[in-house]
Amino acid sequence: MKIMKFGGTSVGSPERLLALVDIIKNSEPKIVVLSAMSGTTNELVEITRSLYKKENEHAEKLIDSLETKYSAVIDATLKEKSTHEKGLELITFHFEYLRSFTRDLFTLNEERAVLAQGELLSTAIFQLLLEEKHIKSVLLPALNFMRINQNGEPDMPFIADFLKAELGKCRGESLFITQGYICRNAFGEIDNLQRGGSDYTATIIGAVLQATEIQIWTDIDGMHNNDPRVVNNTYPLAELSFDEAAELAYFGAKILHPTCILPARNRNIPVRLLNTLDSEAPGTLITANKPTEGIRAVAAKDGITAIKIKSGRMLMAYGFLRAVFEVFERYHKPIDMITTSEVAVSITIDNDSELDHIVDELRAFGAVEVNTSLSIVSIVGLFPAAKPGYANTIFAALREIPVHMISYGGSENNISILVETKLKNETLQALNKGLFNL
Repeated sequence: MKIMKFGGTSVGSPERLLALVDIIKNSEPKIVVLSAMSGTTNELVEITRSLYKKENEHAEKLIDSLETKYSAVIDATLKEKSTHEKGLELITFHFEYLRSFTRDLFTLNEERAVLAQGELLSTAIFQLLLEEKHIKSVLLPALNFMRINQNGEPDMPFIADFLKAELGKCRGESLFITQGYICRNAFGEIDNLQRGGSDYTATIIGAVLQATEIQIWTDIDGMHNNDPRVVNNTYPLAELSFDEAAELAYFGAKILHPTCILPARNRNIPVRLLNTLDSEAPGTLITANKPTEGIRAVAAKDGITAIKIKSGRMLMAYGFLRAVFEVFERYHKPIDMITTSEVAVSITIDNDSELDHIVDELRAFGAVEVNTSLSIVSIVGLFPAAKPGYANTIFAALREIPVHMISYGGSENNISILVETKLKNETLQALNKGLFNL
């Protein structure tokens, strides 16, 4: 079985929904994972913000506006009377549900239920479209099988058991539609896999079913060697290793959710990145094959905060770094980059919530310096430690760029630098010219 995930732009208009039918209508067994239509989740977030502030009249206006957009989608997509009527009934049901939150207490549980409506709408509309096209399919409710545990991680045994049970009810069927992003938590409440979680949904499903291939369809023809929004003359990479793809996704390549590679890598299932706007393009294939030596691609991650702790207590001391790391552990802050000297340690994080509390605790170890508005730029490929020349090539390209930190040696697949965000575009362009002659 093949898993095919389509992002928000792939289902973002009546035209894209109709094009999607052509992509998936062959007889090959598959599960199609859909995101919310583009822009919907952002609008639902705005609705939840108004509800939290008790600005219920404003929330109702936002709901009305979103309902109008979806009604237009129904009008443009479903032409037969029976499916059109079902579509309008579907819209009425979901938007009356959203309006119910303007009349009652609004909490985190209600927020998650609101945010789930985008995927529930897109899959239901697409299922009606398939019905109108006389293409037999089954709608698999993700809330019946997708679950996270108390640590927020996918509960793989639960997902495997309940997904297989759902599929077992539909023997002989070959086309299934389900929601990305949404799930239930360990308490059975509606929850989600965070932004971009539809990729994660697809690879989790692919892993538990041992799929032949997981396809991630977006609006770009594969993983590029650099950010095409910033740099001219980028090109898609034909193949990547799981390690290379994971590094690029984590350090800013927007085409792929950072956490989604792990389930596929654990089960050695190839992941293919494809373009719904050009379904014939080969895209990028991600496998367990050993990568080719050399520089493959560049990615950038914004919103980085650097924290430097300087203390004479580090000199010839053991236990100092452990104590520093425990501060970040207590606040559940992953560390992206770290550099050390005899008297200082510098660390970067990508989430500055509770930063003041973290800094207060770190001052117990020495002087603390904080810098914000930074970006990590990562150069990804295969750089064997015994092979000279890569550092020289990279830093020759960066000779005009002020660099705050360098991370080199932690992985054969990644060399990362820290720059001011205002210099990120210039940095990406300099690397494109210096590394790829573009």
